[in-house]
Amino acid sequence: MSFAALCTAVRTRHLAIFAALHPAQGQTMLLLGPHEPGFWPHVSTAPELRDGRPDPLDRWSKRVIWALARDLGAGAIFPSDGPPHAPFIRWALDSGWVWSSPVGLLVHARAGLMVSFRGALRLGRHVALPPRPQNPCKSCVAQPCRAACPVGALGAAGYDLAACHGWLEGADGRDCLNAGCGVRRACPVSRRHGRLAAQSAFHMKAFHPR
Repeated sequence: MSFAALCTAVRTRHLAIFAALHPAQGQTMLLLGPHEPGFWPHVSTAPELRDGRPDPLDRWSKRVIWALARDLGAGAIFPSDGPPHAPFIRWALDSGWVWSSPVGLLVHARAGLMVSFRGALRLGRHVALPPRPQNPCKSCVAQPCRAACPVGALGAAGYDLAACHGWLEGADGRDCLNAGCGVRRACPVSRRHGRLAAQSAFHMKAFHPR
């Protein structure tokens, strides 16, 4: 199956190939993320998001990606498994499809700072991959992400988790809670990606329960 055919197969599950690499000879790994636009309207109607049980999006991801893996004769790996946890960040950076941004978050050519991984497929065959995309940060002159955090929690020096949570506790932090991290939203590529505020609010609630 060609890479283009794999993209089509993945897209039928409302997912997209965000990165791809050859981790070993005769193997191909595909890192999967939400296909936009339309991911959240589809997923929010799934049984896992409506049954009131914990970890709904992780459970949806496992059901859907395992089914896709069976169809493709592949193995499935998930960032929620562990410890030990699979090195998704290292795989993403090794692929050359994802980079470290000026604020330390991962950045993707299509998703910007909204890049996230729902799982990975490991195929026991070599699939020819398309040329690697260009790092969008290199052509971003303004780099608004650098000044977007009101408390300076994100930057090249690292991530100040306490400062971030402290901001979210206050009234001024409601915008980030309801629409997603302001730094991620400041990225011009993120703004074109099509991710809905409701999806970001879901993740922010998990990150900072009220």
